[in-house]
Amino acid sequence: MEDETLTSNELWLAKAKGPDSNRIWEIILQAKVQMKRLGSHQWDDNYPTGELIQEDIQTERGYVLRDNESIVAYGVISFEAEPAYAQIRGKWQNEQPYVIVHRLAVAEEVKHQGIARRFMQEAEKVSLAKGIDNFRIDTNYDNHYMLRLIDSLGFAYSGEVIYRENKVRRAFEKTIIK
Repeated sequence: MEDETLTSNELWLAKAKGPDSNRIWEIILQAKVQMKRLGSHQWDDNYPTGELIQEDIQTERGYVLRDNESIVAYGVISFEAEPAYAQIRGKWQNEQPYVIVHRLAVAEEVKHQGIARRFMQEAEKVSLAKGIDNFRIDTNYDNHYMLRLIDSLGFAYSGEVIYRENKVRRAFEKTIIK
């Protein structure tokens, strides 16, 4: 599983590559518009940036979920410790290594079809393949879609973490079931 490509049900997860950049950015912009329309302050004009997405790709943390036609979702799957998580206002379940998903976005034309859930499930498979069964994630208090997804996937609330410009995020954790 060296290339970390997972296949099932006509969708597969793969590391993002340079040629994927335009489609990824299109999906990110769609997500920004949706968040703004729904009143969520999770993302703004300054985050995420095209440069950050390029960095995700270059460091091989950026992943795409593809169908037979195109990329339908993008997100970061990382095993690096998140600095903001070191100062949680609350308590993590444990101090084991963990996987984290950041910048998850789904293409407008496939929203409400379980694509975000599928990306998260594929991230769990990547994590288990690396021997890591601890999954952490955070989101803004007003990102209702992500909050519902996190809840439906069995995450437990752990507390709050602080990001750029003192923005508070709700943090969650779960043990991945093998």
